[in-house]
Amino acid sequence: MAVEVSRAGEATERRKTRWGENPWWIPPFLGHVPDNIEQRLVDLLGFVALALLFENYDFSLLNAALKHIAHDLNIAENDLGYFTSMVRLGALPAFALIPAADYIGRRRLFLASVVGLSVGTFVTAFSQTPAQFVLCQIVTRTFMLTAASVAFVFVTEEYPAEHRGWGIGMLAAIASTGYGLGALLFAAVDSLPWGWRSLYFIGLTPVLFLPFFRRNINETKRFTDHDSKRVHVAGVRAALLAWFRPLLALAQHNRARVVGIVVVGGVGSFGEAVVHAFIGYFVLTVHGWQPWQYSIMVVVCGAVGIGGGVVAGRLADTFGRRAIGFAFLAAFPLISWAFFRGPSWSLPIVWIAIVFATMASNVIVRALSTELFPTSQRATSAGMLSLAETVGAGVGLVTLSWLSHQRGDLVTMLPVVASATLISAFLLLLFPETKKAELESISRES
Repeated sequence: MAVEVSRAGEATERRKTRWGENPWWIPPFLGHVPDNIEQRLVDLLGFVALALLFENYDFSLLNAALKHIAHDLNIAENDLGYFTSMVRLGALPAFALIPAADYIGRRRLFLASVVGLSVGTFVTAFSQTPAQFVLCQIVTRTFMLTAASVAFVFVTEEYPAEHRGWGIGMLAAIASTGYGLGALLFAAVDSLPWGWRSLYFIGLTPVLFLPFFRRNINETKRFTDHDSKRVHVAGVRAALLAWFRPLLALAQHNRARVVGIVVVGGVGSFGEAVVHAFIGYFVLTVHGWQPWQYSIMVVVCGAVGIGGGVVAGRLADTFGRRAIGFAFLAAFPLISWAFFRGPSWSLPIVWIAIVFATMASNVIVRALSTELFPTSQRATSAGMLSLAETVGAGVGLVTLSWLSHQRGDLVTMLPVVASATLISAFLLLLFPETKKAELESISRES
């Protein structure tokens, strides 16, 4: 009997040791998996991150190939802010779609969104006019935003309180490698048979992984428990009312927190989006870089920068969300100024800082948007943040175009618009602290 107990103890210890080791898809420079995280949670993180990798891939294409797209579709420089803002605002329909995750479940909506963003990216390659491009991206970005919002809900609901920040940060970091993949392929844009369009053709890849995702991504336990206690309704009208009930609940019971998340996310995105939208355009036109040079900067330096998500997650689990979020949001305007005003040799170094600060601040805000609300409203609250970020980015890009009256003004005004993140930094200090707290204790179920 003693031998059996001893062997069981040894097996448990081996499992713990294995859980603390990195799977092949987590690069060593992002740190190690915490020792007491179950293997199933590590696997879930990997499956969801793989799906989001392609969401980031599509997102990277417009930023990288904007110069080529503008030339091919005959878009003037002074209109680029309006054009990119229309693409970003195209994701607004996601706001009506995301609440479905609080009604039909996280898994089903996530899988449907992966298919939608994949097909939408592929169809974008056939655009012949700016209007067609925007229309295709409306569909694509609606599903992109939905998939991203629900992905973070998966991690928030499944991971233990003491490592929730790490899980959210690691998800953001691994998913961001899709941005690097897009930049890497962009290096060959001038050699590809259909130019920038070939990059969008590749966007169909996630459909091939759909059977894999279906087998390995399960519904969260928190939603399953919530769904089992809920009264299910019949009829289309009743179902639609139930679909949007989380919105009403947020307005009635969590109004202050919702307003806070919306303002912090929207204003932060106002400042950050304009910087990222014109990084490629800036280095290719102002500094005369070649596509391969831009790709090297984004891939190599960006690989270092994405560590900001993991670092912020770990620090937030130790020191709290508010302090860490404030530090990175407040630093962003200064870093942006250094990029657009500094010499060419410094761009790769400052790009690391831009990516690091963006990843870190986004992880903090994303964590709060899911932690502060009950299970019945959690996906909807994540959707509210996504809506705010989409509107903020669109308004920021329109503002940039409005401030750019002649050629050259666009680069001059970029750091000015980026300074908006300071507002988000100070507002973040007003939020309740959520580090190491169980979700049920943070927000009582409505």
